[in-house]
Amino acid sequence: MTELTFPPSFSWGTATAAYQIEGARHEGGRRDSIWDTFAHTPGAVVNGDTGDVTCDHYHRMPSDVALMASLGLDTYRFSVSWARVCPDGRTPNPEGLDFYDRLVEELVGRGIRPWLTLYHWDLPQALQDR
Repeated sequence: MTELTFPPSFSWGTATAAYQIEGARHEGGRRDSIWDTFAHTPGAVVNGDTGDVTCDHYHRMPSDVALMASLGLDTYRFSVSWARVCPDGRTPNPEGLDFYDRLVEELVGRGIRPWLTLYHWDLPQALQDR
Protein backbone atom coordinates (compact mmCIF):
# COMPACT_ATOMS: atom_id res chain seq x y z
CA MET A 1 0.00 0.00 0.00
CA THR A 2 1.24 3.49 -0.84
CA GLU A 3 1.85 5.70 2.16
CA LEU A 4 0.21 9.09 1.85
CA THR A 5 1.91 12.10 3.33
CA PHE A 6 0.52 15.56 3.80
CA PRO A 7 2.53 18.75 3.34
CA PRO A 8 3.61 20.54 6.53
CA SER A 9 1.11 23.32 5.81
CA PHE A 10 -1.85 20.88 5.82
CA SER A 11 -4.33 21.57 8.63
CA TRP A 12 -6.34 18.88 10.40
CA GLY A 13 -9.63 20.19 11.66
CA THR A 14 -13.34 19.89 11.91
CA ALA A 15 -16.30 22.10 11.09
CA THR A 16 -19.73 22.80 12.51
CA ALA A 17 -22.64 25.17 12.01
CA ALA A 18 -24.15 27.11 14.91
CA TYR A 19 -27.72 25.87 14.46
CA GLN A 20 -26.58 22.27 14.21
CA ILE A 21 -24.39 22.23 17.33
CA GLU A 22 -25.13 25.00 19.84
CA GLY A 23 -28.63 24.31 21.14
CA ALA A 24 -29.67 26.70 23.96
CA ARG A 25 -32.44 28.05 21.74
CA HIS A 26 -33.66 30.81 24.06
CA GLU A 27 -30.66 31.21 26.36
CA GLY A 28 -28.11 33.99 26.54
CA GLY A 29 -30.39 36.45 24.78
CA ARG A 30 -30.78 34.26 21.70
CA ARG A 31 -34.05 34.55 19.81
CA ASP A 32 -35.41 32.44 16.99
CA SER A 33 -33.70 32.16 13.63
CA ILE A 34 -35.39 31.26 10.36
CA TRP A 35 -34.28 27.66 11.00
CA ASP A 36 -36.08 27.60 14.36
CA THR A 37 -39.27 28.77 12.68
CA PHE A 38 -38.92 26.18 9.94
CA ALA A 39 -38.06 23.29 12.28
CA HIS A 40 -41.00 24.11 14.55
CA THR A 41 -43.45 24.09 11.64
CA PRO A 42 -45.50 20.88 11.96
CA GLY A 43 -44.53 18.40 9.24
CA ALA A 44 -41.51 20.38 8.04
CA VAL A 45 -38.87 18.10 9.58
CA VAL A 46 -38.90 14.31 10.00
CA ASN A 47 -39.89 13.32 13.55
CA GLY A 48 -40.36 16.99 14.44
CA ASP A 49 -36.64 17.29 15.23
CA THR A 50 -35.37 20.79 16.06
CA GLY A 51 -32.13 22.51 16.96
CA ASP A 52 -33.36 23.44 20.44
CA VAL A 53 -30.72 21.30 22.21
CA THR A 54 -28.61 19.55 19.51
CA CYS A 55 -25.12 18.75 20.85
CA ASP A 56 -25.54 21.42 23.55
CA HIS A 57 -22.25 23.05 22.54
CA TYR A 58 -23.42 26.30 24.16
CA HIS A 59 -23.10 24.64 27.57
CA ARG A 60 -20.40 22.07 26.74
CA MET A 61 -18.03 24.26 24.76
CA PRO A 62 -14.97 23.95 27.05
CA SER A 63 -15.17 20.14 27.07
CA ASP A 64 -15.87 20.11 23.31
CA VAL A 65 -12.70 22.14 22.70
CA ALA A 66 -10.74 19.86 25.05
CA LEU A 67 -11.92 16.91 22.95
CA MET A 68 -10.76 18.67 19.77
CA ALA A 69 -7.34 19.20 21.34
CA SER A 70 -7.14 15.56 22.44
CA LEU A 71 -7.78 14.55 18.82
CA GLY A 72 -4.85 16.70 17.69
CA LEU A 73 -6.92 19.09 15.59
CA ASP A 74 -5.17 22.20 14.30
CA THR A 75 -8.26 24.12 13.22
CA TYR A 76 -11.95 24.49 14.00
CA ARG A 77 -14.34 26.06 11.51
CA PHE A 78 -17.51 27.32 13.19
CA SER A 79 -20.29 29.72 12.32
CA VAL A 80 -21.85 32.58 14.25
CA SER A 81 -25.51 32.36 15.18
CA TRP A 82 -26.79 35.81 14.28
CA ALA A 83 -29.91 35.00 16.31
CA ARG A 84 -27.51 34.88 19.28
CA VAL A 85 -25.27 37.90 18.54
CA CYS A 86 -27.91 40.21 17.04
CA PRO A 87 -31.26 38.65 17.97
CA ASP A 88 -33.49 41.50 16.82
CA GLY A 89 -31.48 42.06 13.65
CA ARG A 90 -30.25 45.46 14.84
CA THR A 91 -28.85 45.45 18.37
CA PRO A 92 -25.72 43.51 19.39
CA ASN A 93 -26.27 41.06 22.26
CA PRO A 94 -23.28 41.25 24.66
CA GLU A 95 -24.06 37.81 26.10
CA GLY A 96 -24.05 36.27 22.63
CA LEU A 97 -20.81 38.01 21.67
CA ASP A 98 -19.26 36.81 24.93
CA PHE A 99 -19.99 33.19 24.01
CA TYR A 100 -17.95 33.48 20.79
CA ASP A 101 -15.21 35.43 22.57
CA ARG A 102 -14.90 32.62 25.13
CA LEU A 103 -14.93 30.02 22.33
CA VAL A 104 -12.08 31.74 20.47
CA GLU A 105 -10.07 32.15 23.69
CA GLU A 106 -10.57 28.46 24.53
CA LEU A 107 -9.48 27.41 21.03
CA VAL A 108 -6.40 29.63 20.95
CA GLY A 109 -5.47 28.54 24.47
CA ARG A 110 -5.37 24.94 23.27
CA GLY A 111 -3.42 25.71 20.10
CA ILE A 112 -6.40 25.37 17.74
CA ARG A 113 -6.83 28.03 15.04
CA PRO A 114 -10.39 29.37 14.84
CA TRP A 115 -11.80 29.65 11.32
CA LEU A 116 -14.99 31.69 11.39
CA THR A 117 -17.89 31.43 8.97
CA LEU A 118 -19.80 34.69 9.28
CA TYR A 119 -23.11 33.43 7.91
CA HIS A 120 -24.45 29.90 7.63
CA TRP A 121 -28.11 30.43 6.70
CA ASP A 122 -29.52 31.18 10.16
CA LEU A 123 -30.86 34.71 9.79
CA PRO A 124 -32.63 36.08 12.88
CA GLN A 125 -36.38 35.61 12.40
CA ALA A 126 -36.93 39.22 13.51
CA LEU A 127 -34.86 40.42 10.56
CA GLN A 128 -36.66 38.10 8.14
CA ASP A 129 -39.98 39.46 9.40
CA ARG A 130 -38.95 43.02 8.51
